[in-house]
Amino acid sequence: MEENQIVNPNAEGQESAPVAQTEAADTTTATTNAPGEAAEAPAQATATEAPASETTVQSNVPVAAPVEERVVTAHDDFDWSIDKRNVASYSREEKEKYDSVYENTFVQLSDGELIKGLVVGITKTDVVLNIGFKSDGLVSLNEFRDIQGLKVGDEVEVMVVDKEDRDGNLNLSRKQARITRAWERIVEIHKSGEIVTGTVTSKTKGGLIVDVFGMETFLPGSQIDVKPVTDYDQFVGKTMEFKVVKINEAIKNAVVSHKALIESDIEAQRAQIIGQLEKGQVLEGTVKNITDFGAFMDLGGLDGLLYITDISWGRINHPSEVLKLDQKVNVVVLDFDDEKRRISLGLKQLTPHPWDVLPETISEGSTVKGRVVNIEDYGAFLEIMPGVEGLVHVSEITWANTPINAKEFFKLGDEHEAKVVTLDKDTRKMSLSIKQLSNDPWSDIETSFPEGSRHTGIVKNITPYGVFVELTSGIGGMIHISDLSWLKRFNHPTEFTKVGENIDVVILGIDKDNRKLQLGHKQLEEDPWNSLQDTFAVGSIHEGTVLRKDDKGAIVQLPYGLEGFAPNRHLGKEDGKSVGAEETAEFMVIEFDRNEKRIVVSHARIWEQVKHEEVNAARKEARVEGEKTAKAVKTIQSKVEKSTLGDLSALAQIREKLQQEEKSGGTAGAAPAAEATPDATPEA
Repeated sequence: MEENQIVNPNAEGQESAPVAQTEAADTTTATTNAPGEAAEAPAQATATEAPASETTVQSNVPVAAPVEERVVTAHDDFDWSIDKRNVASYSREEKEKYDSVYENTFVQLSDGELIKGLVVGITKTDVVLNIGFKSDGLVSLNEFRDIQGLKVGDEVEVMVVDKEDRDGNLNLSRKQARITRAWERIVEIHKSGEIVTGTVTSKTKGGLIVDVFGMETFLPGSQIDVKPVTDYDQFVGKTMEFKVVKINEAIKNAVVSHKALIESDIEAQRAQIIGQLEKGQVLEGTVKNITDFGAFMDLGGLDGLLYITDISWGRINHPSEVLKLDQKVNVVVLDFDDEKRRISLGLKQLTPHPWDVLPETISEGSTVKGRVVNIEDYGAFLEIMPGVEGLVHVSEITWANTPINAKEFFKLGDEHEAKVVTLDKDTRKMSLSIKQLSNDPWSDIETSFPEGSRHTGIVKNITPYGVFVELTSGIGGMIHISDLSWLKRFNHPTEFTKVGENIDVVILGIDKDNRKLQLGHKQLEEDPWNSLQDTFAVGSIHEGTVLRKDDKGAIVQLPYGLEGFAPNRHLGKEDGKSVGAEETAEFMVIEFDRNEKRIVVSHARIWEQVKHEEVNAARKEARVEGEKTAKAVKTIQSKVEKSTLGDLSALAQIREKLQQEEKSGGTAGAAPAAEATPDATPEA
């Protein structure tokens, strides 16, 4: 190349310099030049090539003035820009020119660039690639496992990972190149909606890993098939078709779906089937799924819903009572929606409605037998035959006028006989009665249950104000809470009896028009309050036990089953404490009301009265003693006219007696004695 030839204009002069120096050695003439001629001396010496014999030395030339002399040497013409290797340096323009030529001989690369490379060598572990760069690159042989029979001379695409790593090597990757190309294709396919083929490589949490164009994509478990899939291992290693449904540019992640392809095929079949659908059309379907509200039918690529109420004319609790999975049945199209792709199916519509073919034996006044299929607060529905039901109202259950709970009387699935009261085929309604199967017992109630008669009944219901008792089927009455006991008062009837227990009653009154009986229980015995008035007279004391206490007082259990009330202030003991619950003590009757059936008792009144009586007795005794002493003194004073020695002796005895009484505690008579003494003293 001519551009690479280096031309040095000083090279020839450098080579001839020794010869010129040798020849000039003999012909050199030392001359003294003027200052203006000094610059030309070297040129003249160099250019002159006279022989050494012709050299003339002029040494005796007189010098006009002292002038600085320069000695001319043989190396004054040496070019110092030339190095010892006889190579000249480049100018900046030449250097830029040659650098440009050098750089243009290599390929310009950047990190992350995809480029074609030529296989120039294969080792046991690596593949050597020439990409036209200043050095070759090495790629691990593992990245070519998908290529069978790789050889020198093959061309492959790689990515420039690093033009120059820490060791100065060119770092290439075929794997990264494949992933980049695969991602570009996946993005294009996602936009176009094309179908791709991939291989399931492994199972992961929630789905499968699929290799698409050499790149790993995610297949969620819900996108494998239209039916739920639980065993993912069966798909590992299979090659399937997929549709790219989602991509993430930031992390270069793609989600594929096989279910979308199936749904697209089903959608095409669905559109074709819906286009041919008509209401009333009968189709064959397969039970695909059963739920609480119905069954989903596969109509050959299109699903329809068979609602539970359209399965049978009769009532069913669950579709599984009639249908089974994968069962093939004929159904009729009831309705369909093109936009929502919904189809409503019916099974019972393939048979006539039971009301339209109702037997003549079922008519008003006839007796029928039915199964309880539904229970409400107002009654129960009996299924006479599939699709034909009648209502037994609560008022038609029994002749009794007592409240009846239909949910307690009827049980689902039980069978009952009933009489058809009304029948309307047009509205498809039927009313039934159970009580009308028997005669009305209230027609001769006065004879069967006269007033004052005693009977045994069963407690059917309890309310806060009384107890409802059934004497016989259809006959019953109520015991008011006040008629349960003569002696006890109940806050609620449950304190006396329970539902289902037997109880003895007496008929107190009959209301035939309203079908009501007034019953009593305490009237079975005579009123004990008439005989207890003397036993529990005011002031009488009885032993009692406190049953319960509240803020107002306590209920005390007295003899003969009687209960009394003790106010809180009457529960105090002599030691300052109060009678507690379940404690037994003596109580005094302070009030007895036979009409109100009430007894008021007091414990405090007992010990308070004893203490009061003791005080009164002491006062009475003192008063008596005082009166006796005063009377004696008065008698003595009336008899004394003059003082004598005998009188003085009698007075002394009286004084001594009074002093002894004072010492023994007779304080009541002290005052009169003291008054008598001064009267006697003057007489002495």
